[in-house]
Amino acid sequence: MTPRRGMALGVLALAAFGLGQAQAQTEAAGLAPYQMVRSLQLVQDRIAGGDHAALPMQKKLLEMVDARFRNAGNDEFEDRRNFQAMMIYAMSGGNPSTIADLLSRMEIDDADRAAGAGVLGYLTGNVAQARDAMAGIDPDRYAPELAAFLALVKGSVVAGEDATAGMAMLDEARLAAPGTLVEEAALRRTIALASGAGDAEKFMSASEQYARRFLRSPYASQFAESFVSGMITLDRGKLDLRRIEQTVDWMTREQAHTVYLRLARKAAIDGDAELLAFATRHSTGDEETAPEEVDPRTELYSSISSVTSDTVENVLSRLDGLDATQLSSRDRALLTAARTVAAEVVAPVKTDAAAPLWLEDYPTEETAAPDRPLDEADELVASTRSRLEAIDKMLEETKQ
Repeated sequence: MTPRRGMALGVLALAAFGLGQAQAQTEAAGLAPYQMVRSLQLVQDRIAGGDHAALPMQKKLLEMVDARFRNAGNDEFEDRRNFQAMMIYAMSGGNPSTIADLLSRMEIDDADRAAGAGVLGYLTGNVAQARDAMAGIDPDRYAPELAAFLALVKGSVVAGEDATAGMAMLDEARLAAPGTLVEEAALRRTIALASGAGDAEKFMSASEQYARRFLRSPYASQFAESFVSGMITLDRGKLDLRRIEQTVDWMTREQAHTVYLRLARKAAIDGDAELLAFATRHSTGDEETAPEEVDPRTELYSSISSVTSDTVENVLSRLDGLDATQLSSRDRALLTAARTVAAEVVAPVKTDAAAPLWLEDYPTEETAAPDRPLDEADELVASTRSRLEAIDKMLEETKQ
């Protein structure tokens, strides 16, 4: 066992196995701040690897590290490792007031003070302060462990003004700390930035890497949200559905089912027929799956695109057969809207019904040309257009 792991596990044992707050603090007092932060980093590495049980351990260690820094004397920061540890602690969910106090009494050069101000701005949500302070900071100037965190923060705050520059900095962060929570966070943020910037290749590359390495992370649900949103946002012509399928193949069956369902719902509401067909085909599962085992959400989403088709009677029958109690409140609203629209489509045309205002320019008996009176076909077109408008309105209301 390396010295780093030996010291880390000594502190972790006290915190994790409940040997008492006083005893834990006494043991921690014998460690230098940088040794405490190494313990924290070890726990974070375990979290990145999918150890969800390490989350409460991280919380406990953050409390212990915070107490150690609040009691640290100025002379302890003459050791450069302790300054770097303070910065890493800050970017690992540290206490902003503790960091502000330490920075106010430290004797550090202008570059370190600017980096500290940038990190403090990031911690307190002051993005403008963080961006201005970090503008002239070169993460490579620092030790690799600290450089990775600084690149992560800088990439996050500059991305609001320049997504490309932000993603480049996030690349530096993950390359400097492979397999850590820094890389995990950098990939998640890159996925969201790439979809917003319309960079399909970057989006898919980052998604594939995340799926291969971090699906067991407790933050994987955030990846799934960004992954689904990106597939909806990006230009369909730039996305390779085969690559999407290969990325999802890394997931467990439950994870894949959830992703395809989310994708199907968004595609159904947005009217993307190709993506909807792709998602519902995969969310249905094996062809041998019994009808009663098919997820009702899949049936709902696949039916929406057929509401105005020639087989709408069959669609309405399927919708009426769905058990609304198995759906979320949002999906129950979507089901109600779909049933209403389908029923309207199959209802007889009311020729005396007033035309919607947006059809004011459509020919009427009074305005039709003498040689072309308003016929049943015209009335059917007007009625159908009115129902399509109702579809748009109802589906729009279910997006929230």
